[in-house]
Amino acid sequence: MSEKLVTQKEDFNQWYQDVVVRTGLADYAPVKGCMVIKPYGYAIWERIQEVLGGKIKETGHQNMYFPMLIPESFLQKETEHVEGFSPELAVVTHAGGKKLEENLVVRPTSETIIYSMFAKWIHSYRDLPLLINQWANVIRWELRTRLFLRTTEFLWQEGHTAHATHEESLEEVLKMLEVYRQFAREYLAVPVVSGLKSDAEKFAGALSTYAIEALMRDKKSLQMGTSHDLGQNFAKVFKVKFLDQGGTEQLVWQTSWGVSTRLLGAVVMTHGDDKGLILPPRVAPLPLVVVPIWKTDQEKALVLETARKLTAGLKGLNFKIDDRDTVTPGFKFNEWEQKGVPLRLELGPRDVEKESAVLVRRDTGEKQPVAWAELEKAIPEKLEAIQQGLLERAEKFQQEHTFNVDTWAEFNRTLAEPGGFLNAHWCGGRECEAHIKETTKATVRVMPFEKEPEIGKCVLCGKDSPRRVLFAKAY
Repeated sequence: MSEKLVTQKEDFNQWYQDVVVRTGLADYAPVKGCMVIKPYGYAIWERIQEVLGGKIKETGHQNMYFPMLIPESFLQKETEHVEGFSPELAVVTHAGGKKLEENLVVRPTSETIIYSMFAKWIHSYRDLPLLINQWANVIRWELRTRLFLRTTEFLWQEGHTAHATHEESLEEVLKMLEVYRQFAREYLAVPVVSGLKSDAEKFAGALSTYAIEALMRDKKSLQMGTSHDLGQNFAKVFKVKFLDQGGTEQLVWQTSWGVSTRLLGAVVMTHGDDKGLILPPRVAPLPLVVVPIWKTDQEKALVLETARKLTAGLKGLNFKIDDRDTVTPGFKFNEWEQKGVPLRLELGPRDVEKESAVLVRRDTGEKQPVAWAELEKAIPEKLEAIQQGLLERAEKFQQEHTFNVDTWAEFNRTLAEPGGFLNAHWCGGRECEAHIKETTKATVRVMPFEKEPEIGKCVLCGKDSPRRVLFAKAY
């Protein structure tokens, strides 16, 4: 792992791909567009499942699992839904050596099969709300793929709920979006902008879609999570009905929401540098690595024994003592830096004499000698400082690359250099939105919640605009 990476400035895309592969997060699978998530990458996903899964359960949702094969007729019941996913579908036509009577679609998302079951389970207002979640894989036949960000098969979490009223379902939509926002900020150290998607960018079959968007180091936006107000569209076609308290038959109101393994890509592109990964301690598989340093067998025995004693009191913290004698300490430093381990503890014979060790922060490179007696306190404090430091750095980057633009010339100039998030007025027209996308590759990411109404003129056509919306080039 000693080979030098291409820098972000030289080629950000190549830097990203190299970091993901070299650090052992993932590798390319034999099937084009698919990936193998390796143990180091999967450990981060497990941590995401553990923390985010716990938060989902705290909001009253229960985990379930649904089949990955869906009758093709199910997707065709909701016209907008099937049209939105049609180019990405993988379809099974034969099984058991015979042609199937009905084609089966490999799950691109689970609304249709889940709501066919909701229709069987929901009969009365007493059955509502129905709050379920599943962790699963999905298949979307993408033309242009990139590890974690856009692959033919990926892992995700998808929640699905049914409610008696639209007010309840919309409350659910916004509540789960806020769960995602807080998780991204508090655990991934990624600041995001929350808001409403435009009609052109919303989920196929939804009344409206809300999302969280983050700015990557190459100044492109990454959609990290979505929450959909499905209204009664799917309830109508799948006949998901209930008797209300007055005995009148009603259609339920539904939501769906999800995040995927692209969260790992967000961590790489938000925090990584030219040395490789920088992982937030709260999701890092190894928050701490201990590198003993020796020259002789006698020194080796001394520092290894000391390292084990010093780390014996680190309760609840994953760490590794790198006792390999086949590579140099310098090689180890470089390897663990590239893998993004937040904190390194160095211990050599001289440190043993002084009864101290050296703590090295991955984010800043700061080195600090710490007395043995202070280590149990200093290590968690350093890790928390790294977590907060990464968030502050990402927030500063986002702020420095967020601009208000008022003219079409300013829009194009700012998007080209320095690039980033552009707050601009937009009339709301699909023609303007499509023209901006076609000519600049920038799209309406969200209509931010935090933006107050502000009367202005559309940056393209000059028509009246009630507020600024967030534009950016995006993954």
